[in-house]
Amino acid sequence: MDPEIQKMKEVVLVYLDRSGGLQKFVHDCKKYNGITEQIVCEIDTWCYTNLCYFKILFAPTDSKQSYAVYRFIISINPSDIAELDATLGNYILHNPLQAAQIFQSVCFVAIKTLSLIEQLQTEAQISILLKPTHLPPLPSYVLSLSANPFNYTSQRFYMSEGIVIAMGTVTKYTQGARFLCTEETCPFSEGFRCIRVHCPGATESATVRTDFVCSLCSSPLQEDMKFRVLGDKQVVEMIDAKILNALKGYSTDKSHFRIQAFTLFLRGPSFVSENFKYLLSLTSSSRWRFTAVLANIFASQVVPPGTYNTLKLTILLSLVQTCEKENADYLDLLIMTSDTLVIDRLLNYSLCLLPRGIRHPPSSDIFPSVSKDKHGTGSASIQACSAVLAKGGICYIGDLSSYKKDKLELLQSVLESRTTTVFIPGKKYGEEADQQVTISVQTNFWSFVDVDSSSKKHIQKENFLIGQMDVSLIPVNLVDSFGLLIYNEFPSCRLSSPVVHQILKKAINPEAMLYKASHQFRTQDYEEFILFARNLHVELSSEAESLIQGYYLGSRRVRRDSIHGSTLSASALKVLISLAKAHAKLSLRQRVLEEDAVIAILLLESSLTLKHGTSALCVAPNPVFPFDLSDESSLQQRDIYLMQCHHQLLKFIAAYSPGIHINTNEE
Repeated sequence: MDPEIQKMKEVVLVYLDRSGGLQKFVHDCKKYNGITEQIVCEIDTWCYTNLCYFKILFAPTDSKQSYAVYRFIISINPSDIAELDATLGNYILHNPLQAAQIFQSVCFVAIKTLSLIEQLQTEAQISILLKPTHLPPLPSYVLSLSANPFNYTSQRFYMSEGIVIAMGTVTKYTQGARFLCTEETCPFSEGFRCIRVHCPGATESATVRTDFVCSLCSSPLQEDMKFRVLGDKQVVEMIDAKILNALKGYSTDKSHFRIQAFTLFLRGPSFVSENFKYLLSLTSSSRWRFTAVLANIFASQVVPPGTYNTLKLTILLSLVQTCEKENADYLDLLIMTSDTLVIDRLLNYSLCLLPRGIRHPPSSDIFPSVSKDKHGTGSASIQACSAVLAKGGICYIGDLSSYKKDKLELLQSVLESRTTTVFIPGKKYGEEADQQVTISVQTNFWSFVDVDSSSKKHIQKENFLIGQMDVSLIPVNLVDSFGLLIYNEFPSCRLSSPVVHQILKKAINPEAMLYKASHQFRTQDYEEFILFARNLHVELSSEAESLIQGYYLGSRRVRRDSIHGSTLSASALKVLISLAKAHAKLSLRQRVLEEDAVIAILLLESSLTLKHGTSALCVAPNPVFPFDLSDESSLQQRDIYLMQCHHQLLKFIAAYSPGIHINTNEE
């Protein structure tokens, strides 16, 4: 034996012993003897153009059964192995298939020495999959198909990150097979001398064919079907994350470039710019001023400062309430407007502040759909579509009035459950049984309804309550499923001369910076700010929780009728908490205070007024921004107004939620 190979085998044994891998290997062997019943999931991946194949192996559990192949997954740390022996470390990183054979030999000796699997006969029956914990952080270990030149013949480990845009159903593949020589007198006509094992990157025909011949007597080989080992595989299509920029309706980068299927995915550190830190210090005297100024100057590249302030604040709140966690605090926005062009520009601009901001093309499906796999397998392929691509971000679905009833019903179902189910008919896609796949939808949704379109298509109802508006264009339950209903036609938000002036100026010179705020607070600054704020972990204070709970219970009592009961949906409490947390994040705080709860309550009460009319709380038409913000005096005036709202809210809770204890400050 080659002395170098022998030395590497010794190092493998030492590494397995020190890392705990040997103990795990012994435990994994027990399942093949029927001692334990266990399912082992294996991810065996490789890349070819823009496809990644994921295979899942379900380990056998039949007691004392003999198999053609016994497969094991061994986790390895390349850094630790390189410290033990540089040659072996280099071998694993650059010749993983050959390195797996060294591990195979060591594992076979261990099985025989310790009598771990009684049915095992030959070393060829051992299949080892090396699973590195990480790879060196060097460019040469990153798979980028846009790189030129690229060594397509290399079989070493690579890293690749991307976004799954489609995935096929789980289908079977041959993991291992036993062949016997058809010549009865040949020694290979029995036993486990001819074993075919699937290797990463190989096709099905490389494992199972009918033209194999015996290497000893050249007679045909025939598969012993009793010993075929099957595994599950799934086809997944991936794209680079940067390709999502093509789905955005607005871009600050005017250069033209081409995006390849695979490029490097970077994760940069988040921070807050010095201008925002300075603004935070200037407004530290009030817990309401920072977010007020933030909303006032937001998106000055698209709309003039001081316009659409309520809408811009809710957009910022929705942006910081985006994450990829299960059971997240979602914040969906539905906007009633007649300024569809301006609102569309504003929402498109805001999408670009997140890595996962997707504008849904009306011609495609919002939620996952099923089609036949285009790669020739004949199986079903689940297309991710806009909502799933926007995971952890925003899915902007445009004008709701353009969607048909079935689409709106599906949207309502997803908003309520945050999941969608895809039905796959078995007969259509070559399967014996039908399948249902449930997919989580972890995204916030933005949409708007054209008020002018509503008036043309529908006869508006009469006898509206004070403050109520006609939303009959879309189902009432769907309106309730959105966290907030916003009407941007408040007195301070009408299409005024500054908006017209900016539109004309931008038409003449699209690159012009018309306002000082555009220079001081760039789009990139807002991107970094939102990335930082959305990752803050916030907790409710007891005072904020009591205020929210008191308002919620009081509103359920005052907003009810004799037929339908309370008009306040059960999801309203979640929306309140989400709004309060979002305002705390936007204020760069990690604790939700009463001031955050006040803003959340005013926004929700305004939304409820649009749906059902005013209540006993009776807030102003535009409760968060009742007048323009132009200087220090106007900010002070707003603070006084919000404190009055807070006091009015405490009176409301005392009257309609007497069981809730609220600390009041008489002064």
